[in-house]
Amino acid sequence: MTALSNIIKKQIKRFGPMPVSEYMTLCLLHPEHGYYTNRDALGATGDFTTAPEISQMFGELIGLSIAQSWIDQEMPTPFILAELGPGNGTLMADILRATKSVPNFHASMDLHLIEASPEMRKRQETALNGFNVTWLNYFSELPQKPLFLIANEFFDCLPIKQYRRTDEGWQEQMIAVENEQLHFILGTATSEEVFSKTNDVPSADMLEVSPPTVAFASAIGEHIQGNGGCAIIVDYGEWDSDGDSLQALKDHRKIDPLTHCGTADLTAHVSFKDLTNAASKYAKVSSTIPQGILLERLGITQRAQTLAKNMSGKKLENHISAHKRLTHPDEMGSLFKAIAIIPENTDLPAGFNE
Repeated sequence: MTALSNIIKKQIKRFGPMPVSEYMTLCLLHPEHGYYTNRDALGATGDFTTAPEISQMFGELIGLSIAQSWIDQEMPTPFILAELGPGNGTLMADILRATKSVPNFHASMDLHLIEASPEMRKRQETALNGFNVTWLNYFSELPQKPLFLIANEFFDCLPIKQYRRTDEGWQEQMIAVENEQLHFILGTATSEEVFSKTNDVPSADMLEVSPPTVAFASAIGEHIQGNGGCAIIVDYGEWDSDGDSLQALKDHRKIDPLTHCGTADLTAHVSFKDLTNAASKYAKVSSTIPQGILLERLGITQRAQTLAKNMSGKKLENHISAHKRLTHPDEMGSLFKAIAIIPENTDLPAGFNE
């Protein structure tokens, strides 16, 4: 039993059952015991591996797509190059390496990372040594300038609320304590008016909503429409993510999400429909496309072949495996999706054109 488990139990005993969204927030961001506060989550020694940690090709290709969009929008100067949830800084380091030969791109950019964790900021500073980086706690702190933004596996960590349809109506899934163990219960019925999609959901099915996802997507769309720029979002999810998708990862394995509070990663599938609907109220949004298709359109196979020329043995085997893992439909190729957000009357970035 973790220290955070005991804190959560005491809070539930004092104030009553806890919404899933509050539980996720505490598990991930508690200032002393939160998952992102005190752990090296990424990579082989962590609990999960993201695309940039698998291969440099991911960041290189995303970076060149961003740079091409900057060129297509007549190279606004200065502009903001930013990342939401930059992890260890690997993705941004790969983007910067790939774009260093794009004329005036680095000279025109103001580099911003939206990252609240002091520990993660230290790792990012090491990865981006030599670059002038501004760290922000909140997206709203970004200057009102053209914004070229990357968000990879950011939205799947945002808190969700879960509702189950019963004979009583929609009831929010909550977390309670029984026999000193955390478990799920259903709360009081909620008005169906709060949902935009209710009639076609059978009884006993679950619906997930993420208010922070909608708020972020709206803010990104509004900023880009008003200032110019491009956002590329890549994440784990579906077009319309119904059902119970809350999961916990520890040591690269799925575990019970109500155990190991603060020492396991909690995520949920991203609804690209909700992302698109929120951002498209302000800006133009591309179709949702699988990660594998996006990377193939950007030339990952050709890039892989070029890099392979200087490899042999185990290094070559790992390189081939990384290419497959990023693109194959049975691996990350279909499981992860991508969208781009740009101003109205602007061409979509490379890779997103149908």
